[in-house]
Amino acid sequence: VALNPWDVALCISGTIISCENAIVVVVIFYTPALRAPMFLLIGSLATADLLAGLGLILHFAFVYFIPSEAISLLTVGLLVTSFTASVSSLLTITIDRYLSLYNALTYYSERTVTRTYIMLILAWGASICYGLLPVMGWNCLKDQSACSIVRPLTKNHLIILSVSFFMVFAVMLQLYVQICKIVCRHAHQIAVQRHFLASSHYVTTRKGIATLAVILGTFASCWLPFAVYCLLGDYSYPALYTYMTLLPATYNSMINPVIYAFRNQEIQKVLWTVCCGCFSSTMPFRSRSPSDV
Repeated sequence: VALNPWDVALCISGTIISCENAIVVVVIFYTPALRAPMFLLIGSLATADLLAGLGLILHFAFVYFIPSEAISLLTVGLLVTSFTASVSSLLTITIDRYLSLYNALTYYSERTVTRTYIMLILAWGASICYGLLPVMGWNCLKDQSACSIVRPLTKNHLIILSVSFFMVFAVMLQLYVQICKIVCRHAHQIAVQRHFLASSHYVTTRKGIATLAVILGTFASCWLPFAVYCLLGDYSYPALYTYMTLLPATYNSMINPVIYAFRNQEIQKVLWTVCCGCFSSTMPFRSRSPSDV
């Protein structure tokens, strides 16, 4: 098979994704202090993105070195499962951030831990089911006309995935709007109680809104082009269009560790300890709640 530069780009993207998220998974798994619900959700996101990166590498390896329809189904199933779990984990993190603000007094309770496990079970359960569909027979290997822009997934399968994405995006958008309102209200109350200047309140509110815009904007810009094209395109469209929309979608898994893990000061502390062998007492340290935006 002639080497496709787009496949090489996807493989490189998968390698970077795997390396970044492997660091996050190892840090959270081997650090007993990082067992709060927030870190469980970040770990779920990193695990999903790690599997997505490995799936991209395996897909490249099997296409060019061990071509097989059966293995192709397995790798595509892995990619569907991992990317669906990644998007689902982003939704659970958004829900957790919203609840940490809305129910701030009861957030740090046993019920929060239980709710976190339930969300993770539902997210991964649905993702695995989506990924198993092509393996269990819902594919277009025997009917080319039923293929979508991503062979061997069927058009109907990809439509379901796209509609599910738009539903998740709509819920995240609504929750972040509510988070933004709560952040603005809290910032105003703190400014009034502590007699801060109006400019200070404005700066704090603007910073929170800007962070939320970056989070949601990154997610939308990475995934929306591919989700829209999944609804509009079919197997007869040039493969170039699929690559042009799919590659940016993989960047979301590359950016997630930066937004959700490496910005967290507890994780930063562990990384500095591992890299430097010690933790400088001059470095600022502050326990961050899930609602920190």
